[in-house]
Amino acid sequence: MFSTLHPSGLIIPVFGPALPQGVIVRAVAAGSFEAVTRRLGILHALREQGVPVWNDARAIERCVDKSMTSFLIARAGIPTPDTWAIEGRAEALRLIRRETLRGPLVLKPLFGSQGRGLKLIRTPAELTEEETCAGVYYLQRFVGGAGPDHCDFRVLVSGARIIAAMRRRAAHWITNVKQGGRPEAVELDAELAALAIRSMAAVGVDFAGVDILIGRDARPYVLEVNSMPAWSGLQSVAGIDISEAIAVDFLAAVEERLRSRRSG
Repeated sequence: MFSTLHPSGLIIPVFGPALPQGVIVRAVAAGSFEAVTRRLGILHALREQGVPVWNDARAIERCVDKSMTSFLIARAGIPTPDTWAIEGRAEALRLIRRETLRGPLVLKPLFGSQGRGLKLIRTPAELTEEETCAGVYYLQRFVGGAGPDHCDFRVLVSGARIIAAMRRRAAHWITNVKQGGRPEAVELDAELAALAIRSMAAVGVDFAGVDILIGRDARPYVLEVNSMPAWSGLQSVAGIDISEAIAVDFLAAVEERLRSRRSG
């Protein structure tokens, strides 16, 4: 909790009067806007107190908000589908009438994960009402193919290295494992590995799941960067213990921070 009576401004009961030497965030529990804001505030405060946080609140906020992720990836010159985030159905309809002339778009929840709530938009009539997306329409150009076999890549990066990767195959264009995608082991080529690491750096995360799709034009596109990635599907085809690999990187980062403090 926050407490201005405490020297650090924070009280974390299991640590007594001290703060942890490091924090690794696997999930931020759902709750009211106020509750989630306070939880992220705790992570911000820990970082302000010099505690290494993987991933810190700023990184989580950048990834949870898909529009900010897209902005940062595109700004870094990383190939990503054309993307728009618009408030209001009328504005979204105007964009869809124009852009669907060039092909379909994908409507995604601005805050969402595991392939839930995705919809392919081919005509303005397919656009959902505002209440289904809280008034904000996040739209990406659909760059996938039209065949019966759809696939993309999930790449887990940690500490600027590739931990594991998989190809996800599905009969449907949504390839997430939670939506029925089938994980397959894969050896990434140098281009995809470099894209994943560049995407991680652009968003400012310490570890992440990066989703990459080879478009119908044979070019790779980074779709998303996930700061709190699930990895049960990836673990089923990975040759290493993913949790252990991330823990090793995290502990090395904490130790490096402690050495820097001692030497400074």
